[in-house]
Amino acid sequence: MAVSYTAVVDVDGEGRNGGHVRSSDGLLETRLALPKELGGAGTATNPEQLLAAGWAACFLGALRRAATTRGVRLTSTAITAEVTLTHGEDGEFSLSAVLSPVLGGVDQATAEELARAAHQICPYSKATRDNIPVVLNATAAA
Repeated sequence: MAVSYTAVVDVDGEGRNGGHVRSSDGLLETRLALPKELGGAGTATNPEQLLAAGWAACFLGALRRAATTRGVRLTSTAITAEVTLTHGEDGEFSLSAVLSPVLGGVDQATAEELARAAHQICPYSKATRDNIPVVLNATAAA
C-alpha cells in the first residue's frame, strides 16, 4: 500500500491539561486545556474536539465520494460530530460518537444510505469501527 500522506504532530507539557500542540508544518498550533466539565478552565481546545473536527471533515469527503460513485448530486453538505468521553465505575475512559450529516438535494432515504456508505469509506470510521459506539443521524436538508 502506497503512503499518501503522513501528519506529524508534537504535543508537549501536560498533554490534555495545559499541553501545546504543533504540527510539523506549523499550520496547526494550539494549546490544550481540560474542559470545564472535567474540572478544567475550558480556555483551549481538547483532544475530543480535535478528533471530532478531523472525523467530521473526513466524513464529508467520504459522503461526497459515495454520492459521486452513485451518480447523486449533492447541493450542500454539513455535519455535526459529537465525540463523548465517558468513564465507567472502574475508572476506565472510553469514547463514543454521533455523526449527524445534513445533505442537500436528496431525500431522507438517500441521505441515510449515503451516510452508511460514507461510514464504510471514511478512514476515521474505519479506524474506530468495533472500537467505539457510533451513531449516524443523517438528515435530508429542506
